[in-house]
Amino acid sequence: MSEPLITREQAFIEARWALDVARERRDRDRAAGRLDPAAELVLRRIEREIRAEQAAAQADAAHRPAA
Repeated sequence: MSEPLITREQAFIEARWALDVARERRDRDRAAGRLDPAAELVLRRIEREIRAEQAAAQADAAHRPAA
């Protein structure tokens, strides 16, 4: 019953590492043109949404009065 336990912090570190590795592989495949066209469309839509959210956040920050 005394099996070694992984800490929450270590679990997050390992999950982040796995996500970073997957993203790097996806980016390499995308740059080489090996990405599925449907996946490319999804990525472009997500990137467009992120840019719109960032622009809206910057516009909100610009109109917010200084404290």
